[in-house]
Amino acid sequence: MSGGVYGGDEVGAIIFDVGHQSLRVGYGGEDTPKAEIPTTLGVWEDTVEALDSGQNVKKHYNIDVTAIQVRKKDMEMVSLMKDGMIEDWEMFERLTEYTYKQRLHALPEHHPILMTECPWNTRLKREKLLELMFEKFNVPAMYICKNAVLAAYANGRSTAMVVDSGATHTSAVPVHDGYVITQGIVKSPLGGDFITMQCRQFFEEKEIELTPACLVASKDVVRERDPPRWTKRAGAQPTSSWMSYMVRELLQDFQMNCLQVSDSPYDEDVANTLPMKHYEFPTGYNDDFGSVRLMIPEALFDPSNVKGVGASILGVGPLVTTSVGMCDMDIRPSLYGSVVVTGGNSCLQGFSERLNRDLASKTPPSMRLKIISANSSSERRYGAWIGGSILSSLGSFQQMWLSRQEYEESGKLILERCA
Repeated sequence: MSGGVYGGDEVGAIIFDVGHQSLRVGYGGEDTPKAEIPTTLGVWEDTVEALDSGQNVKKHYNIDVTAIQVRKKDMEMVSLMKDGMIEDWEMFERLTEYTYKQRLHALPEHHPILMTECPWNTRLKREKLLELMFEKFNVPAMYICKNAVLAAYANGRSTAMVVDSGATHTSAVPVHDGYVITQGIVKSPLGGDFITMQCRQFFEEKEIELTPACLVASKDVVRERDPPRWTKRAGAQPTSSWMSYMVRELLQDFQMNCLQVSDSPYDEDVANTLPMKHYEFPTGYNDDFGSVRLMIPEALFDPSNVKGVGASILGVGPLVTTSVGMCDMDIRPSLYGSVVVTGGNSCLQGFSERLNRDLASKTPPSMRLKIISANSSSERRYGAWIGGSILSSLGSFQQMWLSRQEYEESGKLILERCA
């Protein structure tokens, strides 16, 4: 630990990419994360007899996919994130402990960590994160980096317009020479969760029952569109938050398997000519889905026809043009020249092609437009994590780590070095 450079090349850094839907975590230098853990935890309380005064309430947490699916009578599902930022620090601490012990089988004090954050993260939350990792987990060194910058790196760019469509929102973030241009960030509240809500409304109108697989004990094979015949698994009555979380999982599966973004603005006649997709629900009910596959994701690109969405909310195309317009004239050509598409929502079939079409009509003729979208869906989904993995394994990055020694000497002031 000399001269402020941490550890050299032989120490494997751990990359934490915290998103609203899940935490992606793994070792730097690898292609994909080791684990993806939901950032929604099952929480329930127990009263414990205390020696002195009577009763204490003790909180318990169920973490990770398998534990969450166990039905408990009073277990509420609570997300530790809000607006892309960490909201509940107690839960985040538990999640980090679980990640080290159960998924990575690593000791925090042996590995430097690279944390991602959203571009609008507050100074207070960054300080809290720094303090938690150094004081509680005793990490030897850490670095905090904006996820948009990392997504650009993952696609081989240091200057880019990063279009990140995740669970809670879609954002356009301009990145120039590895720095986020804060005044150019534009975001809209339409993301994966909004699409899930649209799917749910559609099924409710069609009176299709949504029952998660973990509640189905057995089912019979039925004909297409026939009422399902199934038996319910016995057990405690779950809370409504658990039930809606499980239904959301089911709807997300439907989204990934069936939905598709139309190449051009949605037209029902054109949509009806496309092949239908077959989908079977956990209860055994099955059906072919046609034009609705294109109608639901259309809201991301053209929210004007959606009930309950204000006219002020922008589609993905206008997000990009608005963001570029807020940046300096000199860098606009380079932003249009590398529009990087990332985030779990961008895995919808046809997402990049539609964005390309929407932007091509709006881009000034003097500018060259190029959409950069990784071929495999996992690369788009884990864009920020992969960027972190690349960055942490570069030799030139090794002197950027904020070491434990520096933290003890200067405290939270060292955060100034994380741009």
